[in-house]
Amino acid sequence: MPVRVSEFSWQQTPATIFLSLPLRGVCVRDADVFCGESYLKVNFPPFLFELFLYAPIDDGKSKAKIGNDTILFTLYKKEPVLWDSLSMPGVDKEMMQRIREKSILQAQEKAKEATEAKAVAKREDQRYALGEMMKIEEEERKKIEDMKENERKKATRELEAWKECQEKADRQKRVQRKEKPPEGKQAEETKALKPRSLPRKAPPTRFPTRGRNWENIFPEKLKEDRIPAPRSAGSIQISFTPRVFPTALRESQVAEEEEWLHKQAEARRAMSTDLPEFFDLKEEEKNPDWLKDKGNKLFATENYLAAVDAYNLAIRLNCKIPLLYLNRAACHLKLKNLHKAIEDSSKALELLTPPVADNANARMKAHVRRGTAFCQLELYVEGLQDYEAALKIDPANTVIQNDAEKIRNIIQGTTLKSRD
Repeated sequence: MPVRVSEFSWQQTPATIFLSLPLRGVCVRDADVFCGESYLKVNFPPFLFELFLYAPIDDGKSKAKIGNDTILFTLYKKEPVLWDSLSMPGVDKEMMQRIREKSILQAQEKAKEATEAKAVAKREDQRYALGEMMKIEEEERKKIEDMKENERKKATRELEAWKECQEKADRQKRVQRKEKPPEGKQAEETKALKPRSLPRKAPPTRFPTRGRNWENIFPEKLKEDRIPAPRSAGSIQISFTPRVFPTALRESQVAEEEEWLHKQAEARRAMSTDLPEFFDLKEEEKNPDWLKDKGNKLFATENYLAAVDAYNLAIRLNCKIPLLYLNRAACHLKLKNLHKAIEDSSKALELLTPPVADNANARMKAHVRRGTAFCQLELYVEGLQDYEAALKIDPANTVIQNDAEKIRNIIQGTTLKSRD
């Protein structure tokens, strides 16, 4: 049962309440503070403090400061008036329960509204960012189109200038060589000069000077590039580094994986079969792995006491194998030996270091079993911490998520604690 705290001191002004609550060993990480309009609660196992306020306060502005074994509350009143007392007079159990439920519902509604407002603001930010991005892309596109247009105009001007130069050079060559005009004009002049009675001769076939020059406008572009010969076939030998772990290699975890493999190898070598008490055992009974498998079979048949004996013998033979403690913790949970289950789970977590992918499943089970033992001892805050640690290892596990949510509801007082 929690220890209820009744010692506190308080002062007030017309607008503010100053409340000082002494708690031995209180810290920010372990204290659970809940503040509503008419209800104030501090849960710091094994201590519990509840206060049903005289009048409503503004829980959005109110503050709490934790330090030096004390919690200091600054509560802002909704109406600036002096209170006759800090707590509501004449409050029975039913009224307390109604005030608790109402405060929790109000807190949930405010949290929902805050989440929705945050989502709306996020959507607005995304819409604004998308619009700005589209503007930037449109400007970039326009800039690229302008550059293309300028390059096209420049190329057109250069081509026209080149054509003019060619025509000018052709005219100069014709004047220097005293060439005849092109074929069409020459035929017209011949026809005009010769009498009609004379037989017409076909004009000599010649390519105009412009035609000869036109063939060499882009001589390099018209040449066909030589195609290189194909490469000779070959083979490449690839060798892979042997990998013990099922996951991909990460350089940031190489040291942890090597340390884990080293510890596993040491655990296999840490055998104590040379003690006199083990001389009468059979050869297979001196093997911790054989004893572990035997304990697992006994656990499957619900013979938990015999399974514990098998794990005990295996641990005496080799105390460095974490799975032995983890499996024995499961047996202790079934037998309601809760403190022993916590002790074995903690020992397994101590041996399951450093944290690597190969021992992630075992670490998750150790946290769940220790958290279950804590909850059965009604130490819900400690149990929730273990369940949250398990969720960090396996965030997609829906069973652990549901159990953690039930523990949160118990801590907040929304569900009744189940007893065996």
